[in-house]
Amino acid sequence: MEEYKTGCRILNRDIIKYIAMAAMLLNHIANIFLPSGTLLNEIFLDIGYFTAITMCYFLVEGYEYTHSKKQYGIRLFVFAVISQIPFQMAFQHGGLNMIYTLFICFLILVVREKVTNQVLCIVLQTVLVLVTILGDWPLLAPIFTIMFDAWKKDEKKLPLAYVIAMISFGLMNFMNATYIYEELPIAILSALGSCVGLLASGIVILYLYNGKRAEHGRTISKWFFYIFYPGHLLVLALIARAGV
Repeated sequence: MEEYKTGCRILNRDIIKYIAMAAMLLNHIANIFLPSGTLLNEIFLDIGYFTAITMCYFLVEGYEYTHSKKQYGIRLFVFAVISQIPFQMAFQHGGLNMIYTLFICFLILVVREKVTNQVLCIVLQTVLVLVTILGDWPLLAPIFTIMFDAWKKDEKKLPLAYVIAMISFGLMNFMNATYIYEELPIAILSALGSCVGLLASGIVILYLYNGKRAEHGRTISKWFFYIFYPGHLLVLALIARAGV
C-alpha cells in the first residue's frame, strides 16, 4: 500500500496477524468469562481492540494484491457462514460475526473499484456501511476500511485514518462507559483505555510493518487465520457451557 522503509520495520504480515489473533482471543475471553467493569476485563478488552482495525487494514491490502478477488470474496463469505453458529454460541445474541462485517467491507472495496458513477458509488457504499449494523464492529469497521482504501497511497494521510479511528472509537466507548461507571473520571479513563489497541495497531502498521509476508508456511498461515476465528469461538463457547 505504500513504500515501506527500512530500519525498525521488523514485522511481516503473518506475524502481525498472529498478534491480532492473540489479542482477539483475550478480548473474547473478557467478553465471555470476566465480569464487566473489572480491571482485568478492561485490560483484555482494550488489548483486543487491536484486531478489528488491523484486519481492516489487511483487507484493503489483500484486496489490492490478491491474485483472485473473486476467490477472496468467496472465502470471506464461506467463513462468515461457518462462523455464525460458534459466534452465537459464544456471545448468545442475534448479531452476525466479524467475518460477515469484513465480507461487507470487501463488497465496499468492490463498489469503490468497479462503480464509476460517483453518486451511485456513494449510495451503494452508504447502504453497505449501514448493513454492518447487523454485525460485529458495526459502522466503524467499514469506515476504517474506506479511510484505509482512500488514503492507502498517501503516507501523510494514513496516520490521520488512525487518529480519526481512535477519536470515534473513544467517543463511542465513552458513551458506553457512562452506563457502566457512575464516576465520570473512571468513564473517561475507560474510554481512553479503549483506544490503546487502536494506537498499538497504528504503531505496528505505520512503523513496524515491513510490507512482506512470511517466507515459509504461507499456506498454513493463510488458512489458520480463517479457521482460528470460528474454532476459538467454538472452544470458548463449549468451555463456558461446561462451567469450567
